[in-house]
This record gives sequence, C-alpha cells and structure tokens, in this order.
Amino acid sequence: MKEYLRKTYALTERGADGLWRATVYGFLKNITYMLPMFLLMYATNGLLGFGDFNGAYGALGFALIGVVMFLVINKEYHTTFNETYKESANLRMEIAEGIRQLPLSSFNKKDLTDVSQTMMKDVEAIEHALSHSVPTYYAYLATVAVIGIMLLIGQPLLGLAVLAPIVLSIFLAHLSQKMQKRATKKYYLRQRKSSKAFQELIDLHEEIQSYHLSETKKSEATRLVRRNEAVHIHTELGQALPVTFSGAISFLSLGFAMVAGTRLLQSGTINVLYFAGYVFAAARLIDATTAFTMAHAEIAYISSSVDKIKSLVDAPEQTGSPTALTGFDIAGEDVCFAYDKKKNVIDGIAFEAKQNTVTALVGPSGCGKSTLLRLVSRLYDYDAGHMTVDGKELSSIQTEDLFKHVSMVFQDVLLFNGSVFDNIRIGKYDATEEEVYEAAKRAGCDDFVKQLPQGYDTIIGENGSRLSGGQRQRISIARAFLKDAEIILLDEIAASLDVENEKYIQESLNRLIKNKTVMIISHRMKSIEGVDQIIVMNGGKIEACGRHEALLDESPTYRTMIESFERSDAYVY
Repeated sequence: MKEYLRKTYALTERGADGLWRATVYGFLKNITYMLPMFLLMYATNGLLGFGDFNGAYGALGFALIGVVMFLVINKEYHTTFNETYKESANLRMEIAEGIRQLPLSSFNKKDLTDVSQTMMKDVEAIEHALSHSVPTYYAYLATVAVIGIMLLIGQPLLGLAVLAPIVLSIFLAHLSQKMQKRATKKYYLRQRKSSKAFQELIDLHEEIQSYHLSETKKSEATRLVRRNEAVHIHTELGQALPVTFSGAISFLSLGFAMVAGTRLLQSGTINVLYFAGYVFAAARLIDATTAFTMAHAEIAYISSSVDKIKSLVDAPEQTGSPTALTGFDIAGEDVCFAYDKKKNVIDGIAFEAKQNTVTALVGPSGCGKSTLLRLVSRLYDYDAGHMTVDGKELSSIQTEDLFKHVSMVFQDVLLFNGSVFDNIRIGKYDATEEEVYEAAKRAGCDDFVKQLPQGYDTIIGENGSRLSGGQRQRISIARAFLKDAEIILLDEIAASLDVENEKYIQESLNRLIKNKTVMIISHRMKSIEGVDQIIVMNGGKIEACGRHEALLDESPTYRTMIESFERSDAYVY
C-alpha cells in the first residue's frame, strides 16, 4: 500500500509512510465519531425497557469514548498536518536532487519557469491535497467497507437500502475521473503558459519600453488573462457537476433507509431503535460521501502536478562511477552528438588536447566549437564514439569527480543574486578571504568592485543585473582563477572586455594555464596564433589541426578566417 501511495502521488518513502499513517488515523476517527451514538442507542434501549442498562457503566463508557476520541483525533490531526509539511520539504529536496543529477541537455527540453513552478506551485498543490483530501479519500473508502459489512450483517435489506446510493455515488465519482482530469489538465497547461508569458514580459521590460510595445503587450496580456478565466470557469464546471451529481445521489440513502425501515418496522422485523440506528448511519455516510467527492475532485485536480513532479524525479540521470584522475590528457575518437537526436552538431570527430598545452578551437559560427567544450566538461553526454580523460571513458566518470578538475568560463555568464565576494567564492567554497581577493585582482575585478557601494559585499542583483557585461565576465573569470583546476575551458571570454582588461586578463591566464589542459575558443585570431595546437572546425567536423603557420597553407577555412579578421581589424568607421 505504501509503495502504491508513493508512486501514485510522487512521494518520498517517508511521505508515503506518513500518508499511510494519516489514512489509518482518519479511518479510526471516522469510527470513533460513531461510538457515542452507538452508546446512546444502547442507553436508550435500556431506559425504554428493551434491555438492561447500568447508569454507572454508561457514564464510564461515555468517558472512555471521550478519551479515545480525543486521543485519536489529536493523533490524526498531528499525523496528517505535520507529516504533510515535512513531506513538502522532503519532496522539494528530492526534486532539487533530481534536477542536480540531470544532464544539462535535459534543460533544453524543459522551460525553467516550468521547473520553478513545479518545485513551488505543484508541490504546494500536493501539500494541500495530502493535508485535506487524500487521507480523507482512503479513510472514507475503508469506513464505508467496514460499516457496510456491519449494516448488511445486522439487517441485509435495510443495509442494502442505505448502501446502494452510497456505492452508486462512489462509482459515478470514479466514472467522472477522466473527465475531471481532462478539464484540470487543460487549465493546468494554460496556467503554465501564462506563467511563462508573464515571466517573459518581466524579463524583457526594457526592450518592451524602448521599442514602444507597452500597449501591444498589455493587450496581449489582457487577452491571455481572459482566456485563462474562460478555461478556469470551464474547469470548475467540469469538476463541480460530477461532484454535485454524485453527492445528490448519496442523499437517496436517507430516503431509501426511511422507506425500507418503515416497512420493516411495520412488519415487526425491527424495533424503533434499530430503525433509528440505520437512519443515523445513512446520515453519517451522506456527510462522509460529500467529503469523499470533494476529496476525489482535488485528487483529480492535482493529477497534472503529480505527473510533472514524476517527470523531474524519475528523469534519467547522468551515471558514472567514482574515478580518481591523475592525468588530464583529453582525447576523442569518432565522437558524434545531436541536440535533437536528428542532425549531428558534432559529426564523427577525432582530436587530442594534451596536458600542459593550449588547444584553440576555431571555425565559423555554428560549427560545433562550444558544443565540443560542453561535451568535454560533460555538461552534455555524446551520443556515439569515445572521449577520454586520463585514458578513462568520459561517460563512465562520476560527474562530481570530473567537475572538481574542470574550470569553465562561457560566453553566457550566470551569477547569483548575492554579493560579489560570494559569487567569486563559488569557485572554491573553502577559499580564504585573501585567496578570493587575489583571484579578483588577477581577473581585473578589484578596481570596479572597490567603486561599488559596499565593495565586495555589494549585492549584484539577479544574474548580476547591476553590473555591466564586462564586469560579469570578469567575475566568472575570477571564479576560474580561484578554482585553479587542471582542465580549463574558455569560450570567448574576451567578448565583453575592453582592450585594457583583455590584455590584463591574458597576462593572468598565461600564469594560470601552466601545466594545465587548456581548450579555448576565440574569434580574435591574433590572440591564438601562438597556441600549441589549433583545431579548425567546419560543419561539425574537423577540417584541419596544427599550428598557425601550417594551417595557413592546409586549411581554406582558417585562411579565410584570418583574412576576415585582418579586414575587420583594419576597418575604420
């Protein structure tokens, strides 16, 4: 049962255990709610002369029932709500851990707004369902089964009259489940689309204002909200109608019990108290049925959220074994990779990048240079061929063991909404303050950081929004200096730098790369003429490999790029 709950609601093992215990206590609570009436009927039966009744025992019975009800209800409340909130935290941690294990390629297929919505809103929806609906749903089914058996044993005909509408109501609720899920899924997808659209409006507010698109985008947002409202109304109707209809049918239980009970009473088959007991049972089951149909509707409502969480938690992870790396030569043989699994961006290449050398990757835009660096860093896994580090297959190395030996600086710099100091220290969490400051100086950060309001303690905004492009790039370079890894991957690091800072950083890099395996991409051809090896790529393949002088004769692509760079460098506006 616990495994069923875990899989059905995308829970952790602890969450499934908590839900199971909450269901058990919910069932016991339902039973204890009926105990006072049973005892009252027993007392009335004695007082009317239909049987023996001891007042002292009766009073003791009421006291014991009160104690039992208090203990059970208190335990049910704490188990349900405490375990629910603990599970919310555990589930978010499990999702975060699942995301951490995903290859970067997975995020090409997932919208980041959608992922954040899953961690927050979807988990919140499941949290509410776990605390208000799911235990009620299963506890009710168990309660109906137990009470139904008791009613049928006591008086089959009268028991059938009470249970028939209840069972029919449950059946119709389940029958409408697919319809409810379709309605809620449509609304769920609309909500996701809205979140993405509004996030885009926020991210692009500067462009919207500068291109005078405010009114246009306002109209688009208004239409989107109105469409969402229409879908929401349709969804609510799609859930309300089945709930209302099945709930109305359950009220027939009381009518059937009255009709059947009256006839049995007239024939002398049962007495008045027996009749009253079944009427009370019918009324109690009707109340429970109302709660059941509402719980059933909420369970249908969260089905899309459960599916979305499962897609993250159960997504394939990057696998690998713990591996100790002592050498850092990189080699590839017949390596192939495609983002869409159709057209190869890297198409059967073979290369070597030796330790204590600098390898430059050049070629026209879209030829696969940046993709190759991402394969080397295992941000993506290659589809075919072999790639090795220290002679070990890259895809078999545990990512943590690889990442600690790799420093990456790419064109797209990602920074946290924290201080300058903390963003640099990401490169090495146990670094001393002096080491952080030294790395910042080597990356050319120190001068502009000292001009910030709180210096290194200045909060830089989401993704460094309060800094210029060049300043963000220098912070990312400072991280690499601080980490001082054996494999260094640099992708157009000078693209956002002015000439003075580029020269300063180049000098620092020359000190950093000693005895390292360095792979660098640069469109500034002059800066790579002296490297140990230049790999020329074109159309996902390697056209030529060698030093600058040899490539001028051997590679038409390289020669064309040099000529284009010289013309661009000589151009005057």
